[in-house]
Parts: sequence; C-alpha cells; structure tokens
Amino acid sequence: MRAVVYRGPNDLRLETVPVPRIGPHELLVKVAICGVCPTDIKKIHYGTVPPPRIFGHETAGTIVRRGARVRAFKTGERVALHHHVPCLECHACRHHAFAQCAQYKRTGITAGFEPAGGGYAEFVRVMPFVLPGVVRIPARNDFLEGAMLEPVNTVLKAVKRLALLRGDVVLVAGQGPIGLMFTRLLALEGMHVLATDLLQTRLRLARKLGAKWIWKASGDPTNAEGLQKLVSRITRKRGLDAAVLAVPSDAVLRQAQMLVRGAGQVLLFSHTRRGDVAATDLATICVDEKDLIGSYSADFRLQNEVARLVFSRKLDVRRLITHQFPLEQTAAAVELAAHPTTQSLKVVVSADIQTA
Repeated sequence: MRAVVYRGPNDLRLETVPVPRIGPHELLVKVAICGVCPTDIKKIHYGTVPPPRIFGHETAGTIVRRGARVRAFKTGERVALHHHVPCLECHACRHHAFAQCAQYKRTGITAGFEPAGGGYAEFVRVMPFVLPGVVRIPARNDFLEGAMLEPVNTVLKAVKRLALLRGDVVLVAGQGPIGLMFTRLLALEGMHVLATDLLQTRLRLARKLGAKWIWKASGDPTNAEGLQKLVSRITRKRGLDAAVLAVPSDAVLRQAQMLVRGAGQVLLFSHTRRGDVAATDLATICVDEKDLIGSYSADFRLQNEVARLVFSRKLDVRRLITHQFPLEQTAAAVELAAHPTTQSLKVVVSADIQTA
C-alpha cells in the first residue's frame, strides 16, 4: 500500500509499505480521511520523535477485515477511530487524569513501524485496547465528519475542565479550527463568547458559530486598551469568567490573566512544545485565585456525546474543513496547516482523492 513515511524533521516521503497484518482481536480499516493535527505538525517540524513513523490520527474509514475474535464490528461498516484509550484502573485514571495513563500514552492504531496513528496511509491496523473508542458513522454523515470526532473530543474535554455557569463570559483567543470549535461548544453550553483573532474572515465565522462579541486583534497584545475597555463594558467591570488560549502566545497569556476576574480561569490549549517557558505574575494565581490550567488530548468517555454533537450537526464541522489533499500531497497539507492563509482552516488528507 501507499503511505507517507516520516524520515526525519520536515522529511515526509510517499513510499510503498506492507499492508498491516491484524490479529484475532483487531480490525483492518481502509482510510478515507485523516485530518492534519498540530500535534503531528510539531513532531514533523521539530523531529521530537525518532523516525520512521506514519503519522495521522484523526482518521475515518471502512472496516475491510476483522479478526476472528471480533464480534462488535462488521466488515463494510464506516467508522471513526480513536487512537488513545485509557485503562480506567490505574492511579491516573482513578483521578480522571486519563491522558497521563500509561496505556493511554500508547498509540493503538498503526500503518507500520512504531505506532503513530497511521492515517497518512491507505490502511491501518486497529489494536484491541482502542476498540472501545471506535464509533460507527451514521448513513447520513460522511467520512469528513467522522474524522473530526477526535479533535472535537479534545475541545469538549477542555470545556468540561472549566468551572462555568450559564451566562458566563468567556474569551476564546484564536479562531482557527480549534478556537472555532471552542466558540461553538461554549455557546451551546450557554456561555457568552468573546472571540478574538487577527483575521476578519475567521471572526465572521466565529459570529455565525455563536460568538456574541468579536474583536480583531492587532498583532500587538501590549496595545490592548480597546479590548480591555470592551471586557470592562460587557462584564460590568467584573472581568472575564474564563479565557481559553487556542493560540500559543505568551503575551496573550499575560493579557488573559489580567482580563479574568478574581477566581476566574485561564486555560492553555496550544502550549504543547516542551521546554517553552513564560514569565507570569504568580500573585494573580495565589492572591487573586486565578486558576491557570491546561488540557491535553481527548477523553474517550465523551465519545457518545461528541458523536451526538457532530452527527446531529449542532456542531457542523463541515464548515471548518477548507482543504482536502490527496495522500501523495501530505507534505503540502502539513505545510498549509502549519502556515494557514486567510482562506484556510481545517486541512485533511484523503487516500481516495486521485491527482490528475
């Protein structure tokens, strides 16, 4: 089969590799769509894991073979995959810190080499421990929607980490695909969302997805007097109840800490690069009781809720997908996702698209 193999930093190659062999408790899935995730982009650009690997974990496709002991699924079923599932029994799981579970940190889907998701290939092997995360795609929905379950799950998990009440005012900084999902999910939860971004095109979409207020950032967070006045007015000088950072900006972090009220929350979602440090006023955390929290990866227990949101189209993820690339152009897809244009949002790779 064809697969895009990571051979080192910024080195992705279309190669021919064996179709994965499956065991009696496993599935073989023909990949239809795989999203390009910022986590994989960072691994590819910075070489944080040793090659060779086949990346891609936001995957949807069709079951073409099942192991002799698999009873829950049938060949021909269209499914969305979930590459991380916790054990639910260890110390981390008992504290609901599922992303810290040793089993969770294993990747349960592969197209070959060290398991890394495998979605940038024509077929993937689904291991037994992640089968509980597999979701059937309803007939009315397409593979694009199925592939978006995993990123939506990560956002919903983060939303549930916030201690919010209906009517609270929440800043979502950054209206890329992830920020737009935050905007929509928070609005569905009854929050009043203030969406900020550098691009007016994204702000217009944020408004359509439920943002009550929009603010075009200047690119200079130190010059934010206008935003401060807006927050003061819409919160009656109380301050934001929470701020979500869907952009890895230390300046925006400091600004968010200033704009949230005492005992409010600032949630980091994009600061995922190891070794990054930032100066912060620790008294805002200790004296003002402003929580600085993070959220990473998904919670497979939310899969049913995520599926209802996506497949009912209360969160219509199709509006976020702007570019589809054929498998052989995966490197170009990664490049566009890493350096978005005014017209690009979510980028996906399709093994079914044929180039001319």
